[in-house]
Amino acid sequence: MELRQYEIVLVNLNPTKGSEINKTRPCVIISPNEMNLHLKTIIVAPMTTSSKNYPTRVEIKHNEKIGWIVIDQIRTIDRERVVKTLGEVEKADVKKIKSVIKEMFVD
Repeated sequence: MELRQYEIVLVNLNPTKGSEINKTRPCVIISPNEMNLHLKTIIVAPMTTSSKNYPTRVEIKHNEKIGWIVIDQIRTIDRERVVKTLGEVEKADVKKIKSVIKEMFVD
């Protein structure tokens, strides 16, 4: 299965520990395509429909639902955890994701 940056995929995140987001849920692939093509792992940010407006979360509309991309819960997963592809993040939301990642890890 070809996986691309900023695709939304359904991922089985279990098992987890402590406060990690669990269950099978949508996630946004944030690892670059070069990595996605050659490695058996991908980097994802899980999504949730219940969140407060934290600066590390990006609100998006997907599948007629309002949800949040939880950038503060980024994790590397084996691609075998991916159940299926659900769609793509819109370009305006990609800009927001990049901005939050830059604010968290670069600036």
